[in-house]
Amino acid sequence: MSKLKMFCITIRDQDLDLIKSIGYIPVGLGDNITSKGFLRDNNQINISSKNPFYGEYTFHYWLWKNYLDELEDGWFGFCQYRKFWSSEILLEDDTNFNNFKKKIKTKISDDDNNFESIIGETININQFKLSKFLKKNFFKMLKKPTLFFNKHKRTIKFHFDLMHGDGNLSKAINLLEQTEKEDFSNFVNKNVSFNPHNMFICNSKGLLKKYYSSVFPWLERCENEFGLNLEGYGLKRLYGFLAERYMSYWFKKYTNYKTQIITFKDLSDFY
Repeated sequence: MSKLKMFCITIRDQDLDLIKSIGYIPVGLGDNITSKGFLRDNNQINISSKNPFYGEYTFHYWLWKNYLDELEDGWFGFCQYRKFWSSEILLEDDTNFNNFKKKIKTKISDDDNNFESIIGETININQFKLSKFLKKNFFKMLKKPTLFFNKHKRTIKFHFDLMHGDGNLSKAINLLEQTEKEDFSNFVNKNVSFNPHNMFICNSKGLLKKYYSSVFPWLERCENEFGLNLEGYGLKRLYGFLAERYMSYWFKKYTNYKTQIITFKDLSDFY
């Protein structure tokens, strides 16, 4: 077994003691955090004011710019107050905190050490009901009737266009470095699933820095294109959604990876 530095991101002060008792590093984002026990994204070099648009990536930016070099090298992971790495799906009605601690990931196993990264099990676009696609963009479906019958046509790009603005992903891809543009375009146009929730685990600071050095300059160029005057959940958090798709692509392209369950369990169940 190897040690794992797991950063657990929350927007609630009440989660501090629970996160610490697991052995995770508590990260507090947003204006509701008042406790000094959290790592924050709003000091030193930061983009914390962009949190409504970037989500957890304002912390990733802070970590990259201010704190990563101070940490001992090893395995680094990220989870959230409602989403955790686990060996099994956690039951909603289980409020036994000791059971929860036994089931979530706190160490790197011998098998994990055979890989460079761990990403969440894929979400298939077509697990969503057809009615959801119709509700979001009936006319686009009507213009391409094959979308009703051929699920392979409903790709990552198709889903992104419906949920986060038609054409926005293509515009963003055009802002990528030339070395990534074609491969990422193929990834979103050919695949019907991706690894979700902007959660990943990787085995070194060097690997983490390479990812940050790729994703953040791209997101900055995207921000210059789309701005911050974005309304509605699907658009307001555009940069977080772009990063989510890119994360899935990048770790698959550049690392020897494995997947693991990301399960939903809100820490408020244990208050």
